[in-house]
Amino acid sequence: MRIEDYALVGDMQSAALIGRDGSIDWLCLPRFDSPACFARLLGDESNGFWHLAAVGQHTAARRSYVGNTLILETVWETPTGTARVLDFMPPRHASPDLVRVVEGLSGTVEMTTEIRVRFDYGRLVPWVRREGGHPLAIGGPDAVWIHAHTDVPLRGGDYRHTATFTVTAGRQVPIVLTWRPSHEGEPEHIDPLDQLEETRLMWEEWSSQCRYRGRWRDAVVRSLITLKALTYKPTGGIVAAPTTSLPEHIGGERNWDYRYCWLRDAAMTLDALLRSGYVEEAGAWQTWLLRAIAGRPEDMQVLYGVAGERRLPEMTLKWLCGYEGSRPVHIGNDATDQLQLDIYGEVVDTLYHARKQGISPDDRAWAMVTEIMEFFESHWTQPDEGLWEVRGSRRHFVYSKVMAWVAADRMVRIIEELGQHGEVERWRALRDRIHAEVCDKGYDPGRNTFTQSYGSRELDAALLQIPILGFLPPDDARVIGTVEAIERELMVDDLVLRYPVAEQNPIDNLRGGEGAFLACSFWLAEARALIGRREEAVELFEHLVGLCNDVGLLAEEYDTRSSRQVGNFPQAFSHIHLIRTALALG
Repeated sequence: MRIEDYALVGDMQSAALIGRDGSIDWLCLPRFDSPACFARLLGDESNGFWHLAAVGQHTAARRSYVGNTLILETVWETPTGTARVLDFMPPRHASPDLVRVVEGLSGTVEMTTEIRVRFDYGRLVPWVRREGGHPLAIGGPDAVWIHAHTDVPLRGGDYRHTATFTVTAGRQVPIVLTWRPSHEGEPEHIDPLDQLEETRLMWEEWSSQCRYRGRWRDAVVRSLITLKALTYKPTGGIVAAPTTSLPEHIGGERNWDYRYCWLRDAAMTLDALLRSGYVEEAGAWQTWLLRAIAGRPEDMQVLYGVAGERRLPEMTLKWLCGYEGSRPVHIGNDATDQLQLDIYGEVVDTLYHARKQGISPDDRAWAMVTEIMEFFESHWTQPDEGLWEVRGSRRHFVYSKVMAWVAADRMVRIIEELGQHGEVERWRALRDRIHAEVCDKGYDPGRNTFTQSYGSRELDAALLQIPILGFLPPDDARVIGTVEAIERELMVDDLVLRYPVAEQNPIDNLRGGEGAFLACSFWLAEARALIGRREEAVELFEHLVGLCNDVGLLAEEYDTRSSRQVGNFPQAFSHIHLIRTALALG
């Protein structure tokens, strides 16, 4: 199953990936970053899945989301009739539920289902018994209850449960999986059909608030729904993706756990939501941010857990063979220990835009930002691991320094434009100093381009953001030269690489290549528009929108050699910049 053959359902606390074959191959409960109870995505059938399909059919006839919701409709056509499966996770009340409703559309359809629950990322085969006539799987701290309609005769054996049943036109047959801590009693039962309607209304109401009415509205709304689905509702934190270790290169080792909250990704997500008319999420994220980064400024991290956890130790799950053999499979992320200077600019920039969009002033937030910036003032000159979290030696990455300029510039704007009390001359002086240094040390006059780091010759697609962020005006010759250099050196089949990647790249010390980074290609589209090449910008943007899968989702990267999506999926970073570019082009 290709990465783009999956669709997403979720309840804003966790998420499941469902393939075109009707199999749920990834589900972590009760949180995005909890151990998976279905992990075939990164292993094989023995690591857990839930298959539901028409007998004899290997791929659904078609699928789509129901309107502007996160309810997935999968249609199965057979010689005797047609049925559909509605998959969704209702808004959480007490316990997380995953609901699958089989509905006959015409004739008679024989359906089959197989459920293999495996806790701890597919390693733990649970103890299963029947409780009130329904299967109950228990293993360690986890318990899963499966409540099937009376028409679904689930039978246990060989460490799995299977059933074959028939639906006729107009008949609805629900099956509900509910997670519960194993030490607690039976969870409250939901009415799956009532929850189907409640879930539909909730998503339709939310998506109707989108202010964007341009030509790419469908793609923008689907991206907004995806970003909302990646929000951890109890805290307001936003995960970068609901998956771990989907490879950036099939068979390679660039496999990372993205089920956490990067300050950068979360800040950009909130910016995209704000620009589209969603203010409530910005307030929730600001509250999450204040809790997560509370403490000494020097202890501020690149990423946190969904509730603000700081310790996310990286480890390898050796019993999983990896997606299409791509190993190692990681959980946790050692990027928590990295220095990435750009996050200061991302955070201050988002708070600036949040205030401009109507978020009420918060004295605590301003006090914390000021304290962080006072620390940053004496540390921005350090080398860092940069935006791309390279695992080689630290460098003076130009994009990091540009974002340092953004941090100082937005401090000036917050004071001058929004009336916040602060030392405007201090931040103006810092802004000017950073700008002068970047233009002196980060620019190659012989090639008329900014470079990846001070003194290097490599390019970096992140440099496309220089005009987008306002560091230099779009008509500046250095901006135009940088865009043209990136087009010459980093484009592959009309898409953009992050930076030059060799089999043994001295920048990140990792083996294997990677696909074209989709966010970078969106940056190029926006940069082209800014420098006056609008027709080319629209052409590239529409090409990128065309790379979305059949239900409008994007992974992190695209492998032009094999014409398929790669990397964690769906990826917030890709959908953020789809939205931002659509708004810019509009």
